Order: sequence, then C-alpha cells, then structure tokens
Amino acid sequence: MKQRRDIRSILIKNLLLFLVIAAIVWMFLVDWSTRSLFMKGMEDHSEAVAEIVRAGLTSHMKANIMDKRSFFLDEIKSAENIRSLTIARSEQVNQQYGAGLASERQIDTFTKQVFDSKEPLFMVNGLKKDPVMRAIIPYVATSSGELNCMSCHKVAENAVLGAVDIQIGIGEYRDRGLFNQLVIFATFTIFLFLIVSYTFNSIQRIISQPLESIIARAREAYYKRRPIDQAEFESLELKSIAKEINLFNQELVKSHDQLEEKNIELLHLNEEIESTLKETIYTIGLIEAHRSDETNYHTKRVTEYCRLLGELAGLSKRDVYVLHTASPLHDIGKLAIPDSILKKCSPLDEREYEVIKSHPEIGYEMLRHSDREILKMAAIIARQHQEKWDGTGYPQGLKGEEIHIFGRIVSLVDVFDALSMRRCYKEAWPLEDVIEHIREESGKQFDPGLVTLFISNIDAFMEIRKRYHAGKSD
Repeated sequence: MKQRRDIRSILIKNLLLFLVIAAIVWMFLVDWSTRSLFMKGMEDHSEAVAEIVRAGLTSHMKANIMDKRSFFLDEIKSAENIRSLTIARSEQVNQQYGAGLASERQIDTFTKQVFDSKEPLFMVNGLKKDPVMRAIIPYVATSSGELNCMSCHKVAENAVLGAVDIQIGIGEYRDRGLFNQLVIFATFTIFLFLIVSYTFNSIQRIISQPLESIIARAREAYYKRRPIDQAEFESLELKSIAKEINLFNQELVKSHDQLEEKNIELLHLNEEIESTLKETIYTIGLIEAHRSDETNYHTKRVTEYCRLLGELAGLSKRDVYVLHTASPLHDIGKLAIPDSILKKCSPLDEREYEVIKSHPEIGYEMLRHSDREILKMAAIIARQHQEKWDGTGYPQGLKGEEIHIFGRIVSLVDVFDALSMRRCYKEAWPLEDVIEHIREESGKQFDPGLVTLFISNIDAFMEIRKRYHAGKSD
C-alpha cells in the first residue's frame, strides 16, 4: 500500500527538488559567468599590456632608440603578476630591420597560428598550483590612428608586424574568484534555508493548521448550529471551503430537522400501531374467554400475572412488554373448538379430550404467518403453554428449557387462575390447595425456578387477583 504523506511533506519535497535543480543551474550559470568575466578581464588586461608595449616600441622607433627596447620591456615585465614578456617579429620586419634580439626570433606553433589568423590567442592552465595565462596578441599594420605603422614599415596594409607574447600569473585572480563563488554559494544556501523555513512555517500556519482544525470547527458548527467564521482563514481556498461547509451544514441541519420530524411522526405511528395491535390482541383474547364461558377478568388477570412473573424472572423490559401483550392469545385456538365440547360442564370423554388438545396447534397455525414480533411470540405461547417441564405435555412433548420462557410462564399463571376461580364444572379452590398443587407440580408440570418465584411473591399475585375479581358473578 502506497504510503500517504501530509501536505507539508509533499510541498517541501517538491519545493526542495525545484530549489536544488534551480541551485545547480544557478551555480553553473554563476560559475560560467564568473569564469567568462574573469577570462574577459584577463584578456582585456593582456591586450592593454600589449597596447602599452606597442605604443612604447613605436615611440622608441620614432626616437631612434630601438636598441633600448629591452630595458623598456623589462620595466613592463616587472609589473605585478607578469611572468614573461617577449616580442616575436615577423619575417617582413626582420628583412627590413635585421634579425633583432634572440627572443624576438623565437616563434613556436601558437605564435605562428596567431601570425596566420591575425587574431589574439589566449590559453589558461588553471589546474596548476600556480596557474598562468598566456596571451599572444598580434600587431597588425594600419595607417589609421595615432600609431600609424605604415610610415615606418614597408609592409602592406593589415600585414602582421609581430606579436606580444605575455604570460600573466592568475593564481590570485583565480583564488579571488573562487572565494567570491563560495560567498555567493553560502549566501544562496542561507537564502535557500530561509525560503524553505519560511515556506514550512507558512504552510503550517496558512494550510496545515487550518486544515487540521477545520474538521473540528465543522463538527462544532454543526452541533452548535452556528456557521464557521470565514475570517479566521487567510487563504481564499480555505475561506471557500469554510463557506461550502457552512452551506453543507445548513442543508444537513435542515435535513436532520426534517428527519427528526419524520422520526417523531413514525414513532407516534408505531406507538399507535403497537397500541392498536395490543388492544386488538386483548379484545380477541376477551372474545375467546367469553366464548369459553370463562370469567370476565380471566384475560386481564393472566396478562398481569405474566407481566409480574416475567419481571421477577429477570426478563428485559422489552420481553416483559411482549409477554404482557401477547399472552391474551394463549387460548386463541379454542375458537375452533365446537361449543358442545368447549362449554361442556361435565367431564370430557376421550374423543372430546383429544379435540380440546388440538387447540394449541390450531392457535399456532392462526398466528405463525405474521412477521410482527408480538404475534410471532403469541404463536409460540399458544403452541407451548400446555407443554410440561418433565416432557409429558402436548402438542410437541417439549421438556425443560426446550419450552420457551414465555410458554412456561403462561402455563403456570393460567393454571393458577383456573384453579383459584370458579368454573361451570368446578368450584374455586382455596388458596392453600392451589399453592400446594403448584408446589407438587414443580419439576413436573412447571418450571421449578418459576414456581419458587411465584410462591415467594404470592401476595403480589393475590393483589392482582383481588384487583381484577368481581366476586361470584365474575
């Protein structure tokens, strides 16, 4: 995975790359221009010396003291940094005036090249410890100017009369040039460091820090419902970002408010649906209870018993609510049982008992197709409330915790209410007999843990029974 870098690193890297390339080019140009200026200066200096020599020799010739020219040349040679100064005479001058001095007859390859080209020749050996520049500058015959050669020399116009061969020490000039280059390089390095430092600080102050803080400011602006102050940012780009964030926050807040309103409406609608479903389930439970000739408050007592025992068993608030809402449908399957069996006050025969035993599956089939949580739990309760802890119940013969906790709770409180209330086929049992029966069925028909909780809190259950009991005509 490619490593990501921050803006400072990217900009500094690109800037340094550009500055390094610029520095190399700039130092090359400085070195080239310094060398060029140095060479031009030395060439001009050499030509100036050559012009002095030419003027001096012309004056010696006119004064007819050419035999003293060697003294003149030695005086010029004694000037600072001039290592060697000789005159090379052309063949035409030698024919007119004689061979001249021995040094004036020494013509090497470079001197001959100057005689042929009529152009000065400059050579530098800068690699030596004591570098020297050799300049060979021709004297070209001309009739113009103050140094009219044609009056003395019998040569053609533009003929080469001779050449001044000068060797000048340039070590001091080279060292001075190198020192100047070092000063320039040091100045540029300091300038480069200042540029990088200033750029780094500017990026940190103008870009990095504002970018790092703009997200926090955007979040704060959203939660506090107030816009980001664009004046806090120096750059137009960040001001533009802040402006866009403010516009986005406005839209987001508006959408959030609308969503909140819709959520409230949906919550109210769900509450209304849930309330309607709860009332519908309870009403259906009442219809089934009345058809079974059970007491008017049987359904209410069972639902309240379920709520209390569910709380005692440590169920969550949601589970207690679902149990309380779904429990009225535990006997919904009895709607399919014929009145001749359902309302019979005498003992049922074997066939009739088998018919009555079918109501759990019938109730389950009525409710199992719903996707709503409450009706799905009601289907489970309807199917399992006749199961027994020891596995002898019906219709599935489930055992122990195979039976859903809702089914176990409804089984216990339904039997309690049935035994403690009068029916057409029996009188109400005394409370002591009911409790004794439930205690005896602990671990057989009922969940032992639920039995313990029920008996330990019997007063609370009796309070519910008392609250929803209308006497013998119940």
